[in-house]
Amino acid sequence: MATTPGRRLKVAVTDARGRATAAGGLGPWLERAAPAKARGVVVVALVSDETMRRLNRHYRGLDTATDVLSFPADPTPGTGSARLLGDLAIATGVAARQARQEGHSRSQELRILALHGLLHLLGYDHETDLGDMTRLEERLRRRAGLPIGLIGRARRAGPR
Repeated sequence: MATTPGRRLKVAVTDARGRATAAGGLGPWLERAAPAKARGVVVVALVSDETMRRLNRHYRGLDTATDVLSFPADPTPGTGSARLLGDLAIATGVAARQARQEGHSRSQELRILALHGLLHLLGYDHETDLGDMTRLEERLRRRAGLPIGLIGRARRAGPR
């Protein structure tokens, strides 16, 4: 999948089996909302909570469904095509529940999760980067008209 001229990021949205899905325009939205340094290809897979639980157990050792997981690609650039940034998996059931809790639409929640995951693919880590990801996510979220993001929610909830 190559990026088209003038586009810095190409986002494909699929279901758990890799079949393309429109998902309320999530792909084109993320392409527009992404920071300028986001260049390459990202695949967003919308998966069931059970699939997410298996992924989280396998890759993070946590036996629970989480909202979004980021899988960065090998940093070696491809030849002759757009660089693959990586893959995102978003649990649709978790996203729907979080949207209800936050009082906004499922579509908004998918956007919040996709933006957060993309920042992880770009190398940001809110647990170790002294606030860089937090500041960028807040700026991009406000510019895109999104409600509070994942990092803001965690702060609001306080320590666990």
